[in-house]
Amino acid sequence: MRKPPALRHGISEVSDFLGLVIVMAVVLAVEGPADVAAQSEASQGTEHKTPSPATFPAGPASSPLAPAPKPPVPKPPSKLPAGAPISASVAGGLRAPIVILQAGRKAQSATLNGLASPTTATLVTLAPANGAWYLLELAPAAGQATVYHLESKPRTRIALEAGGVSLLLTHGDTTTRCTPWNGPDGGDLAQARRSGLPFAPLCGGRIYLRNQVTGNRSSLERTTDFIRDHVKGGEAITSFVKDTVFKDRYLRTTTAERSVRQYVEPAGAPPPVAISPLFAEARISPIGLAVALDGVQEGRLEVGRWYLATGFSGIFVSALEAGQVPAVRQEVRSLVSPLDGVENTALTYLVAYDLAHHEPGFSLGTDHPRLGWSDRVPPEVRGSTLLGPDGIDTSAPLVRTGVVPPHRLRRVTSTFTGGFKRSHGAFKYGELALKNRGSHYGFVESGTVFSRLQPDLATVVMWADGLSEILTWRRELEARLGEVRHARQNGVPLVETDPATGKSRPGKLVSRWGEGNWSGSEGKNLRSLRAGLCQVEAAGRRYFIYGYFSGATPSAMARVFLSAGCQSAIHLDMNALEHTYLALYRVVEDRFLTEHLIDGMAVLDTEKNGSHLPRFVTRPDSRDFFYFLRKEGASP
Repeated sequence: MRKPPALRHGISEVSDFLGLVIVMAVVLAVEGPADVAAQSEASQGTEHKTPSPATFPAGPASSPLAPAPKPPVPKPPSKLPAGAPISASVAGGLRAPIVILQAGRKAQSATLNGLASPTTATLVTLAPANGAWYLLELAPAAGQATVYHLESKPRTRIALEAGGVSLLLTHGDTTTRCTPWNGPDGGDLAQARRSGLPFAPLCGGRIYLRNQVTGNRSSLERTTDFIRDHVKGGEAITSFVKDTVFKDRYLRTTTAERSVRQYVEPAGAPPPVAISPLFAEARISPIGLAVALDGVQEGRLEVGRWYLATGFSGIFVSALEAGQVPAVRQEVRSLVSPLDGVENTALTYLVAYDLAHHEPGFSLGTDHPRLGWSDRVPPEVRGSTLLGPDGIDTSAPLVRTGVVPPHRLRRVTSTFTGGFKRSHGAFKYGELALKNRGSHYGFVESGTVFSRLQPDLATVVMWADGLSEILTWRRELEARLGEVRHARQNGVPLVETDPATGKSRPGKLVSRWGEGNWSGSEGKNLRSLRAGLCQVEAAGRRYFIYGYFSGATPSAMARVFLSAGCQSAIHLDMNALEHTYLALYRVVEDRFLTEHLIDGMAVLDTEKNGSHLPRFVTRPDSRDFFYFLRKEGASP
């Protein structure tokens, strides 16, 4: 009897895990088990517990997200000497290097009234143009200071009242006062910290305290993280497994049939993907596709046409094989490599989001990407005095939650995994490896810089004014850094606009394995499961298009994105369903109905007491991710 797709993937994930364990056992036989076992125990942490059923907040005091392990006791405030370099090792407090990294930050201080001990409160607005994240430090005259990371709801600003009486919360023309530090046992603020919720409501639900939680990881990610972090030569081991166990394991091919085109694309869809005349009348079976679509005839899709995702406004899906698109223009053909026979027939799925209906967002994972050095950067480029390329290796006292904020849950329509981890997020070869300390990929959340955006890298940017775009970051854009709401870099462009002609073309490093940092294998085998994101502007509309490539090289990705009319495109992650995960969400009776792009992705979520708990939405995750929200006033 044929096993269900989710079960098949679950079994394959177990076999992946066991394969890595076998490899690790060989290493343990050489390295010695005692130290590694101790490191493994320390690295596991405590699993994040999520209640069931997964429901939306009934009011400000409840949340669909569960308490995490009890947070650690806050460390004493840091004492960074005036004028100290940003590379100083400080483990928290308002003088932590990551706080100093925020060039536009603003601070207020006041003495609080009515507390047992005279206490100085300091409120730091991390990114004034965004006005979403704040750090509040309470420093009693006797005792240790405590720092709290606050997040406000949209269009709500937090300020510290001059007399030290309360916080002032301003929304439009309305200002309310809140004193979360007053009350028994530290008041609501201390209670929110003890709750362990990723987002603990304060001040009647107008703001949240962000608490550190343990991000969810699959067994595969847990094992590969362990090997990379704690086993000598771990990167080489994971590369070996990737080149053997994982080689083409997610490759999907299909059967095509010739048929007269009858399908009429829905209003608002992107322009059809350009298809070679040889396949102009082809229909294919969408093997593995798990998203329900309107207008499908006899279980087949017309190649390159857009189908509306059932129940969603402004989300469209298209299917094709990489070899079915036309060749790139003669004058830029040298920028891409020929397709091999396997990737020619590999299935590709495209998911288009109409940005008139859907608003993109971005969140860092609880653990990834990290802030320290990538091992790819040569020692002579790295130097010996800095903890990381930006002088830091920790985000404390900022808190990374790895989950969609609760005040956005009712509008969330989709999520997908972000970019490479820091270990792969820098250059080992070429010009970019030798400048800007290895050109580590930068990222910004809620206007707060965690890692600086580097020039010449492909960047997804969400500006504070609401515009979202994919572009190549340039030095002159540094003057606009204060206007950035979210940003994520992930290597060099797959597709870019030629400034001389205004036409789209493959990125200049698409066919160059080392200089482009395209990952794959040390043997330069670039074909793998890959994901990417591109931007299309047509007929006065703007779309973000996600591409799922079941077996492709960067050259195949660039060809497909160009055929889809993309003006710019960025690589995301690769090699496993964990890294290419995409899901769509509809809310019915306060529950998420989840549709995954590919059937095997379902096992990456959690089932508990009959409730489905999707990744990134009801469970914090260790990985960074993008999400889409239904725009206010837009139809479901």
